[in-house]
Amino acid sequence: MNFNWGYKILFVYILFVAGIMFLVFQSSKQKIDLVTEDYYEQEIKYQERIEQMKRANALSEKVRVNIGEGTIDIFFPSEFDGLKVTGNATLYYPANEDMDLHALVKTDDAKFSMSIPGKHPGAHILKLNWESGGVTYYSELQLFLP
Repeated sequence: MNFNWGYKILFVYILFVAGIMFLVFQSSKQKIDLVTEDYYEQEIKYQERIEQMKRANALSEKVRVNIGEGTIDIFFPSEFDGLKVTGNATLYYPANEDMDLHALVKTDDAKFSMSIPGKHPGAHILKLNWESGGVTYYSELQLFLP
């Protein structure tokens, strides 16, 4: 069977429309996670976060992390030895919000251990928000869990 050029153009257009429809269908199944549900409110409060980061960077040393078997040990700067430190720690996994871990920080010796249940390999961001003596601090650390 011999097709003329009109049928060939029609075939190309049909193939193009079918391809676009396939891409639309595939993209509608794609999971998209926002960093937070109240993203715009958090953006407005970001200046406060910048001030907290400046205070954390002005400390004598940075927060240190030791990755152990099933735990992450967080060591606060020496200024917090003997002081009560409270706050929260989030182990943020950018690829899937279901793998994020949250822990409340409460310590008096400038050391906190966060347990990691199960397997969480890959690149993570440890987001630390802590308060001591009425002053708030914020720090982010890039981690890779084996």
